[in-house]
Amino acid sequence: MTDVNLRAEQEPLKERYDEHPEDARITLTATGDERDDVRSCSVDIGRAIYEAELHEGAGGPGTAACSGDLLLGALAACSQLTAQAVAENFGVDADIGVEVGGDLDLRGTMGLDDDVPVGFEDIRLDVTVDGDLDEETRAALRKYTEKYCVVYQTLENPPEVDTDWSFE
Repeated sequence: MTDVNLRAEQEPLKERYDEHPEDARITLTATGDERDDVRSCSVDIGRAIYEAELHEGAGGPGTAACSGDLLLGALAACSQLTAQAVAENFGVDADIGVEVGGDLDLRGTMGLDDDVPVGFEDIRLDVTVDGDLDEETRAALRKYTEKYCVVYQTLENPPEVDTDWSFE
């Protein structure tokens, strides 16, 4: 693992954002583009391109991540990175691991039963912390990881989604 002083890296950013709050406002984007196979697409986030496919249970080939995998992966990544950052800022030496699972019924997304919801019915976030932490530090690590994890907070407190369709 690279020896990085996260607090030192973040301090000038925090000062800048405190003095100029407008600098802290960012917009992230992702663009989906059709591929030759109607069961797959590419997702461009500006720094990387990912391949996504329909889940094999919905007729996809099952060789790449489905959109549900990407959502759970985003929660896993955000929770992992946030927990690591919180631990670092507390000066805690711990090994942290995250596992995310979600349950959905494919009959919803396949349009087979209107009473079956489309999307995840349950999502489980399991965080494992291996280290010598007292109860107060454990509670703080959990509290601040959940408080500052962007994806966790977005799922817990979903924003309104503004949809715009244009037909050419």
